[in-house]
Amino acid sequence: MSSLSTAVIGSTGLVGSHILSTLLATDLYKPVNTITRRAPKATSPLLNALIETDTTKWSTVLKDLNPTPATVFSALGTTRAAAGSLAEQWKIDHDLNIELAKAAKEKGSRTFVFISSGGTRGLIASRFPYGQMKNGVEDAIKDLDFEQAIILKPGMILGHREQSRMGESQLQTAVRVLGSISTGLKNHLGQEAEVIGRAAVRAAQLADEGKAPSKYWILYADEIIKLGHVDSTPASQAAPEDKVQAQ
Repeated sequence: MSSLSTAVIGSTGLVGSHILSTLLATDLYKPVNTITRRAPKATSPLLNALIETDTTKWSTVLKDLNPTPATVFSALGTTRAAAGSLAEQWKIDHDLNIELAKAAKEKGSRTFVFISSGGTRGLIASRFPYGQMKNGVEDAIKDLDFEQAIILKPGMILGHREQSRMGESQLQTAVRVLGSISTGLKNHLGQEAEVIGRAAVRAAQLADEGKAPSKYWILYADEIIKLGHVDSTPASQAAPEDKVQAQ
């Protein structure tokens, strides 16, 4: 398969950094564009890092990319605490993600990959703002009718963040303790950020090869673990996150 251009949004975050490093470890995507508020730590001749501190301009930056990215990855997200309020979090997690998906569609990108969250479609979870944000983005991506849409819905994202989230370290510890008892239970409750990043890239590769099982492909925990296995994609290296951060 010939090299394809790609773009990563949220590449300085926990999952996004692993998506980026996995892409840079392959020869399948050239160039690998990133749009961030600050430079990613990863370096490579394949990397075209675009810095724009004003996130309202990101969709324009995306539409100005040349060549057109065949695949756009979004691991963009934040927390209410980091954003300052629920309204500000909504602007990033919901509005900005949808705006970027629309820009990718307008630009002519074939595939859009979104790192969402598991459990948001439940009767109770779907009534809370977090679930509504994630579900709204998923629905918008589906409505945009990309040639291929890929939604990853992991459980708790495991890994070290530069900017810790309230209670997250305790929850991660609990998941890892359960994992020492049952690997299957750990895999169901949470997945390592590196595994999620590799799974996102592998899913995009399968889509490029015409092997995606459906036009709107949703990957849950078990399939994320399977596709993110170390033998499935090249090894990646971690990098920390931005305030407008990733999953």
